[in-house]
Amino acid sequence: MSDTTAIRAAALWGITPDQITLAARRENTVYRATTPAGRFALRLHRPGYRTEAELTSELQWMAMLNSGGMTVPRPIPSQSGTLIEMVEETPVDLLTWLPGHPAGTAGTLDGIPDRAGFCRQLGQTFAMLHDLSDAWQPPAGFSRPHWNRAGLLGATPLWGRFWDNPDLTQSQRTTLLAVRDRAEACLAALESDLDYGLIHADALSENILVEAGTLSLIDFDDGGYGFRDFDLATFLLRFLDAPDYPALRDALLEGYATRRHVDPEQLELFILLRALTYPGWIIPRLAEPGGADRCTRAIRTALPLAEAFLRTP
Repeated sequence: MSDTTAIRAAALWGITPDQITLAARRENTVYRATTPAGRFALRLHRPGYRTEAELTSELQWMAMLNSGGMTVPRPIPSQSGTLIEMVEETPVDLLTWLPGHPAGTAGTLDGIPDRAGFCRQLGQTFAMLHDLSDAWQPPAGFSRPHWNRAGLLGATPLWGRFWDNPDLTQSQRTTLLAVRDRAEACLAALESDLDYGLIHADALSENILVEAGTLSLIDFDDGGYGFRDFDLATFLLRFLDAPDYPALRDALLEGYATRRHVDPEQLELFILLRALTYPGWIIPRLAEPGGADRCTRAIRTALPLAEAFLRTP
């Protein structure tokens, strides 16, 4: 995606080329816009990943959370008054730029001396996110993906058929297929009693900003309807090997208890389900820089959890 696209996109918000600089190239390409009115994030979305209705819905949800008191980016309408603009095939939007630094990268917490305290506060943040979302009536046409049983374990999961990852051995594929069948049966038996609604679905430490004791959630790209424990599991998965993992998990659940008690056994199921998504997610990204290493990590994380799950009576 070229700077030319970004320049054309910025102009739709009255932002000039000299006011934008590249900030990140990930699933979205993000430019920082520094203007007399403040700092903003100009997001150029990957074409075809989300529909215009889904992107508009994401921004409507974020605007509600912001107005409800959460520290999340606030969408800024373009000069034509719309939240999403198209530059040829690329959807673009503009958000307020939040201060702070990412809590960490790749399963770390950087510069956070009180790790348990951070997790307790994050649990409270998740509780607020879920409470506000439940109290909100989405507008007509609201559309976000569903991280439901079909979206996690069906014939075409949201992040791809994880059992078809080409780097799996035949034995590993057999294991993941067996886990898929058993996990699907477990989830089917539980789902009617589970807490389900709008979730962030990608609360990695990279997507949590820390600033003067405040936590901010960013990158709602994959947010949608799902099991609330999935949000907790997404964060915890990266810390399973940390020496203080039990303390981090307990603190996260303690913070979330402002909303409800979390069943530890059910949480373990969702940690497994979260791990299973990554071997599927990486399939269309294998040829990208770092794709092979990420694939190896995804399989290496999912398989031990899958094998342990199959050994459980």
